[in-house]
Amino acid sequence: MKIVDLKCAIIGKSPIVRIVTDEGISGYAQAETWKTYLKPHILAFRDALIGEDPTLVERVMLKIRQRGGFKPWGTAVSVIEMALWDLAGKAAGLPVHKLLGGKVRDKVRVYNGSVRFPMSGYRPEDYADDMKKMMDLPQGFTIFKQPIGFHSAMKREVPDFYYGEPSASPFHGALDRGPVTEKGLRHFVDCVAAMKEVTGDKVGLALDCGPGWMLGDAIRLARMLEPFNLMWIEDLLTGDYTPWVNAGIYRELTRTSTTPIHTGEQIYLRQNFKELIETQAVHVVGPDPADVGGIAELKWIAEYADLHGITMAPHGTANGVLGLGALVQVSATLPNNFIAFEYTHGDPDWWNDIVDGLPPVENGMITVPDRPGMGVDIVPERAQRYLGPEDQDFFR
Repeated sequence: MKIVDLKCAIIGKSPIVRIVTDEGISGYAQAETWKTYLKPHILAFRDALIGEDPTLVERVMLKIRQRGGFKPWGTAVSVIEMALWDLAGKAAGLPVHKLLGGKVRDKVRVYNGSVRFPMSGYRPEDYADDMKKMMDLPQGFTIFKQPIGFHSAMKREVPDFYYGEPSASPFHGALDRGPVTEKGLRHFVDCVAAMKEVTGDKVGLALDCGPGWMLGDAIRLARMLEPFNLMWIEDLLTGDYTPWVNAGIYRELTRTSTTPIHTGEQIYLRQNFKELIETQAVHVVGPDPADVGGIAELKWIAEYADLHGITMAPHGTANGVLGLGALVQVSATLPNNFIAFEYTHGDPDWWNDIVDGLPPVENGMITVPDRPGMGVDIVPERAQRYLGPEDQDFFR
């Protein structure tokens, strides 16, 4: 089997990769929502892939892996890797988890970080109301992650939250950063207390906090949050779209906190997790398969983290329904340091209608499918209508 083409189309809000072979089997993968600007970057790898055997995934990846970078520039390499695994599974007639060593769990836990309601404000009562709505979701999630602080409009909407000016950058992930006021700290903690009044110990609560915190403020915040028994506090110092790690500074935070400290969604490749893991600079790592280099890369990181007593909660927010399939397959194979992965859904909603095999969430869990490949398959006949004029030949 040989690769004869690499294609990329924008379907809805997401770049979709298709690897085409001379035997009529194709592999698909989905990049994170809104990263439409990566289409030319993805297609730049076409010449490197033509003629390769797609079932020799690692051999193909050795040709392109060094051409990625921290979020979002690792996405092109990552989605190609996932499309290769999808294709290899289909060629073998096996679910991808069997190619990765086999599942060790029949169901995988997901946490809600993507199904959102419009916030009516950023007061404690607003956060309590939002948590009530999320706990009523039909998926029955058992863990919720709430954007707050620098990872929300709180930094703009709460007067005097911090000593600084919000960035004028038009891009998501702009690094708003600065010392937080005493008023801001207390407001943040009051909002967490209001959410915990709702959740009690019935579900787990995690916080997506930044990045943007200075080390001293992060230490103070972590100590103030200790009574609430949170699942983790995420990306306080670096994180979303921050193209560096700062493991040493994270270690200073982690060694002072009994609340688990989490980061990793923006990091590309295992090598860039090395210091975080070996120095136990965090309690939880959360690589995103669509940014870290793919699912095999994520599995390697999970296993290395397990050796060092660090838990794993993979990121996934906007990776779409094909990304959901990939996350289920790899999470089924991870060691027992796995907590849950971040649920990702169809955006727009019609994505649910153009795929087969979409697994439901019941009581916060997804049953691992045994369909060949990633288990969630795009149906060309249903998806064709959503292609733009420049992508009409994507399925041909």
